[in-house]
Amino acid sequence: MAYGPHTTQDRARMLTTIGLDSVDDLFADIPASLRSSGLNLPPPESEAELSARLRALADRNRVELVSFLGAGAYRHFTPAVVDQLLLRGEFYTAYTPYQPEISQGTLQTIYEYQSLMAELTGLDVVSASHYDGATATAEGALMSCRAARRERVLVGRGVHPHYRQTICTYFAGASLVADEIPFVADGPAAGTTDLVALQRMLADPAHPVAGVVVANPSFLGLLEPMAEIGRLAHTAGALFVSVVEPVSLAVLATPGEYGADIAAGDGQPLGLPLSYGGPYLGILACREALVRQIPGRLVGMTADVDGRRAFVMTLRAREQDIRREKASSNICTNQALCALAAAIYLAAIGPHGLRDVAALGAARAAQLEAALAAVGVRRLHQGPYLNEFAISVPRAAAVHARLVERGILAGLPLADVIPDDPSLAEALLVCATEVTTPEEIAVFAAALGEELAGGTR
Repeated sequence: MAYGPHTTQDRARMLTTIGLDSVDDLFADIPASLRSSGLNLPPPESEAELSARLRALADRNRVELVSFLGAGAYRHFTPAVVDQLLLRGEFYTAYTPYQPEISQGTLQTIYEYQSLMAELTGLDVVSASHYDGATATAEGALMSCRAARRERVLVGRGVHPHYRQTICTYFAGASLVADEIPFVADGPAAGTTDLVALQRMLADPAHPVAGVVVANPSFLGLLEPMAEIGRLAHTAGALFVSVVEPVSLAVLATPGEYGADIAAGDGQPLGLPLSYGGPYLGILACREALVRQIPGRLVGMTADVDGRRAFVMTLRAREQDIRREKASSNICTNQALCALAAAIYLAAIGPHGLRDVAALGAARAAQLEAALAAVGVRRLHQGPYLNEFAISVPRAAAVHARLVERGILAGLPLADVIPDDPSLAEALLVCATEVTTPEEIAVFAAALGEELAGGTR
């Protein structure tokens, strides 16, 4: 039975008051072909039958695979305390803390998340989390346009393809321009941002640049010359937007250290399980000078009239709080439970633990590179990386499919996500983290060697 707070008589009186015969008349201006139709659902089933159906669907998932897949979402060990605390009712069902006097706990969790992420990124301000890394990156690009009062950004080709697509979607609706910075084609720096091309694009007086968006590590796993990219951007009067992977910040220079104005990324590696796109959380941080441009919520700590610590919503630059035309974004949320998971994860493992996670992932990746080289599989690019890299594999898609049949998820065929780059047509993007074992590496290397030795099938 459909839930509704109004009776049939209530609805009849409302329709009479506004002079309509039926609810359908309210939607008369919408063409019939565009209106919602009835749901095409199967007939009802008993609880036992429905449980069996759901079990059959769940059994289609492959959870036993030896996985070397990364590409923006990463396997990590999550301490049990993270999920245990998330299950507490005051966290699990909490809603937007509009009334601070009864929302101190929720406000404090957001404040702790923002404080931890500010320390991790080295920047002054972090807004409450966004939907995911893609939307946070797009919001960072929009921030640069508002701050610089320009309508064009340059986006490195090493930014995740889904993030680049999201930026283009946001910009199309706002009549803004997002141009792509190409890769270096060959040599030791192949696969990284082409600094010569970047400098040339920044120097175009007819099309001034608001922001430069570059990822480190890049989608291909390579480390970028972030300080030099930032210098070039600032020399041209543009802002520098750094797209980060949060665990890597434990061992790499932070955005604050190399002069980024804005940092964005996905918080999934911080205590969130892998799933089909989420729920994750978008990280968005900036320098204090840009605080009025950052969308979302900012929670601050103060004292009440009795001198006791209190948490308040310091800034809410959102469409329901101010005029829509003045809003910094109308696509914004606080993924509160995901942000809390990230905060608990970071607090539980601490700075030394996070450094160990990043360092062990890098060590496992080095083992993976050596094992693959031993069976004749080489890295596609020469540049330094952290825990993810591309390998050259003839007939990559076919080999990938056969390895899945053997219980091995051999990363990602790059042609699936970057189909317009011939240099990546026969390449797999592979990843290792701290949970990747030497035994899994040996199994993968042996199986890949056998597949390649078997020739075309």
